[in-house]
Amino acid sequence: MDIKPGDVVILKSGGQPLTVAEVNGDSVACLWLGEEGDLFRETLPRAVLDVVEIDTSDEGEDEDDNEHEHEDDEDEEDGEAVEKSKVA
Repeated sequence: MDIKPGDVVILKSGGQPLTVAEVNGDSVACLWLGEEGDLFRETLPRAVLDVVEIDTSDEGEDEDDNEHEHEDDEDEEDGEAVEKSKVA
């Protein structure tokens, strides 16, 4: 397992994904965001990390789905506005 800067790793024991910032021998400096958006950095031994494969193929699909959902919402809002103006 070759860990390099920019890789996403996770502790073998679990937890959230970490981004590799620097590799020095068997020491790996990792960055991650805390729950409140704070940036953390910790140097960990290479032996406790596994590289995570990130599937980016369906990220675009989610964005497309969200766009269609928003378009549908806009259509409904326009329709409601028309109906309200007819009643008034």
